[in-house]
Amino acid sequence: MKTIRELYRIGTGPSSSHTMGPRKASEIFLSRNREASLFKVTLYGSLAATGVGHMTDVAIKDTLEPAAPVEIIWEPKIFLPFHPNGMKFAAYSSDNRLTDEWTVYSIGGGALSEGEQDQTIEGPDVYTMHTMTEILGWCERTGKCYWEYVKECEDPDIWDYLAEVWTTMKDAIRRGLEAEGVLPGPLNLRRKASTYYIRATGYKQSLQSRGLVFAYALAASEENASGGKIVTAPTCGACGVMPSVLYHLQTSRDFSDMRILRALATAGLIGNIVKHNASISGAEVGCQGEVGVACAMASAAANQLFGGSPAQIEYAAEMGLEHHLGMTCDPVCGLVQIPCIERNAYAAARALDANIFSSFSDGIHRVSFDKVIEVMKQTGHDLPSLYKETSEGGLAKDYQQM
Repeated sequence: MKTIRELYRIGTGPSSSHTMGPRKASEIFLSRNREASLFKVTLYGSLAATGVGHMTDVAIKDTLEPAAPVEIIWEPKIFLPFHPNGMKFAAYSSDNRLTDEWTVYSIGGGALSEGEQDQTIEGPDVYTMHTMTEILGWCERTGKCYWEYVKECEDPDIWDYLAEVWTTMKDAIRRGLEAEGVLPGPLNLRRKASTYYIRATGYKQSLQSRGLVFAYALAASEENASGGKIVTAPTCGACGVMPSVLYHLQTSRDFSDMRILRALATAGLIGNIVKHNASISGAEVGCQGEVGVACAMASAAANQLFGGSPAQIEYAAEMGLEHHLGMTCDPVCGLVQIPCIERNAYAAARALDANIFSSFSDGIHRVSFDKVIEVMKQTGHDLPSLYKETSEGGLAKDYQQM
């Protein structure tokens, strides 16, 4: 498995696979073709179907157009065999001669791949164990916890990076709580975070707690929807779940920053296991791979903060993902707004519930986290493409795309 740096990516929204990935691919292609006189970029499948709503064309043009004109070709009905988010870059000389061509895939969370022969063009593997069962066994043998396995595998400066991640997450929430008005796009969707925050403060403790979690999740997700700076956890579309849970627990329970960073490390390990063995791409497995995985990560992080054993943490993560199985990815008008923003708020609340449920148990249960990952992957492959980020079915049906 790769470093958790590649799971927690700091960047701008609204989509890790549709915005951050294509922008990074454009940067790589530009570095190889700085003398080009024209670029042609063909977008396939899900990238083409919802690319305008996700600002895929904007990300590509912002990167390439300073060097040469860019022509975007949209092919929403053509799905390349390796992944639904396929792109083909082509560079041309001044005499219209093709000088370079590159097919690449945005496989989720901002990661890129060149296909079957080269699974990923990201950094090298740093983790030797790839399943929750293996890592849980290691924890039981050594008496250590998940974050300590992260510490053993990552470079020492991972804690500095996680500190930057945590600062970025908190800043996104704080900006989102202050912002008001309408989100970009044709839905004319009003921001709700500030209103939820104000209303939550007027309730008694039990309702106030849930209302604040909602407000924090809405804040980060609305920042993402408006193209603000956020952290993929594990994706842009699910970026509100982890920050809201951790921010709420720190502000209400006074957890130290170091304990929050350790919780981030554990959550990153959880997300990495899913990413390695299945997918975190909505275009590949539906929203279960985005919001569902985010809920699993937040459930594990919360359980660790409250002193859960490795078995209880695994159980919390399992519940967080299991109860999102089959969730479709059907963004209305191709925007990361409806139903994405509300899903972040509900998943944050569900993560806190998974933590409580697991805390009452001894961590022993029938269905393992690894089994749920396996089922999620198969379920995602069984879902028709109209339910996987194409905006052709589900809640997006009958809404005109941008």
